[in-house]
Amino acid sequence: MRIPCPLCGSRDRREFYYYGSEDYLNRPTDQGTIEELDNHLFLRHNPAGITRDLWYHETGCTSWLIVTRNTITHEVLGSELVADRKKGA
Repeated sequence: MRIPCPLCGSRDRREFYYYGSEDYLNRPTDQGTIEELDNHLFLRHNPAGITRDLWYHETGCTSWLIVTRNTITHEVLGSELVADRKKGA
């Protein structure tokens, strides 16, 4: 699988570390309830189809990326820097 890094270009997935679903970026605050934290940690979705996941470009630019991919076809549809997402928020 090739992942398009916005800074380094298309790279082999072995340069990256998979962290999990993009949901990690939307974790409950310390003001949330125990139920919200429990749901966030243990009741994750595992969809077939289009997903958005966190990847760390370990042997390249050392950036965190959100990679959009299809889990059925293994097609990588694109990527963006997590830092750019935070600027727009």
